[in-house]
Amino acid sequence: MDIVDAATRSRMMSGIRSKDTQPEMLVRKYLHRQGFRYRLHARKLPGSPDLVLPKYKVAIFVHGCFWHRHQGCRYATTPASNAERWKLKFDTNTERDARKENMLREAGWRVIVVWECELRRTPAERLDRLANEIRDTAASSDPLVC
Repeated sequence: MDIVDAATRSRMMSGIRSKDTQPEMLVRKYLHRQGFRYRLHARKLPGSPDLVLPKYKVAIFVHGCFWHRHQGCRYATTPASNAERWKLKFDTNTERDARKENMLREAGWRVIVVWECELRRTPAERLDRLANEIRDTAASSDPLVC
């Protein structure tokens, strides 16, 4: 049972943003400080990745653990009320995520997913690892010089 009335819950849920979230802003600011330049929410690409680095052909999704069902995460809870509707919603989200990621990979993009909980626990470590993943992508795509 919900602890707030339907109108309050509706107002609370409408305040949840899909763009410019705190985790996304943290990633954006860090990458910019590291010298990476990116585009935001490239609508021409499948799934409109949160960040796109065309130079490296990398697409980054910053996923919330609740909405995108991070496996084994304590934030990926399922509300007790209306559980069937939530299950359908979550299943739809995860299927769409997988489909869009596959489409990007087939088009030659490297897909990186950054989870909200990773940025809560060890933000510096995760952000450093992200920068290294991008650099590794660049290094592996460079032609060998003889």
